[in-house]
Amino acid sequence: MDLIRFGLLLLGVLCVLTGVLPAEAAGESLRRIAPLLLFLVSVIILVELTKEAGVFDVIADRLATFGRGSYAALFLLCTAFASLTTAFLNLDTTAVLLTPVMLALAIRTGIRALPLAMTTVWLANTASLLLPVSNLTNLLAADRVALTPWEFAARMWLPQLVAIAVTMALLWAFYWRRGARGADRYEPPVPLRIGDTVLFTATSCACLLFIVLVMAGVHVEYAATAAAVIALAAFALRSPRSLRPSLVPWQLLVFVTGLFLVIPALVLHGLDTVMTALIGTDDGAGGAFRAALTGAALSNLINNLPAYTAGEAVVPVENGDQLLALLAGTNVGPLITPWASLATLLWFEWCRRHDLRVPLRRFMLHGTALAALALPAVVAALLVS
Repeated sequence: MDLIRFGLLLLGVLCVLTGVLPAEAAGESLRRIAPLLLFLVSVIILVELTKEAGVFDVIADRLATFGRGSYAALFLLCTAFASLTTAFLNLDTTAVLLTPVMLALAIRTGIRALPLAMTTVWLANTASLLLPVSNLTNLLAADRVALTPWEFAARMWLPQLVAIAVTMALLWAFYWRRGARGADRYEPPVPLRIGDTVLFTATSCACLLFIVLVMAGVHVEYAATAAAVIALAAFALRSPRSLRPSLVPWQLLVFVTGLFLVIPALVLHGLDTVMTALIGTDDGAGGAFRAALTGAALSNLINNLPAYTAGEAVVPVENGDQLLALLAGTNVGPLITPWASLATLLWFEWCRRHDLRVPLRRFMLHGTALAALALPAVVAALLVS
């Protein structure tokens, strides 16, 4: 992973140094992602400290307790938890922080780990349509769509519900039903005790403040920074040793910066022509489906961030429906290959750390089925809304 990240950044720097990407274009690209990087750093620090305070562990533990040994009840609770985490705290939060929590919960309750893990990775992607903060691609699209968070949610709530419903149906069919999970009931865990109630309360309130500020129209990077400062202050007073340099997600910063140097260079040297031929310029239903399918296909070939960026560059400014359909394709479509989204890459890394074997062939086949069913339904809901 580190070789890929630094290799991508080096390639981007070489594009600038050799003139393949003019310095002016590189500067414009970096200026565009500067607020995104500030948001990314702030929100990751916020959720890392929230996890350190035990908030996510306690929530997951309570969900298993509330399920009372019923897999059906636990399924509904876990999908709701993953969906809300993705929608309000970003899909990378679900992949980075919720995955290890769910895997640890599987050990404590004797539940098979794969159903819980697949719930996090699928909903990290398909539940990321509702708000600008839900996905980095949404933040990239924020200037073009020119919608407030409330307006964005008003436009995307129906496609989001459809995406979650299809995801839940296939999660149950492939991983959670009796024949797939291999047990009738599970053993509810002994409730976890909150360690430091001050840190628990402070970080919980910081997360709620972030959500309130975003919905009030505050720029996401400023909202995330304010919430992160509250969490940092609480830990500086109560547990200063927890404030370590590794809280800064430098790997993500390197990866995103490299992407936004390489992709503009490719667009300048022919990628835009290919994307125009694939997406077209029709803002009707045909153009929307073409944009969504192209975004999904390119996401699984390279990654959803460059796929959206390349597609956005050729979608006419006035084609609002087509742009949102492209966004849907790059959010709901990256389900097939391990590198299709940054969240999926991070999820695979956590599974490896927890010695969870994910059969790649099964992962790709099931992901293909979900993308094939969910994406057309989401685009149809987008056009209806």
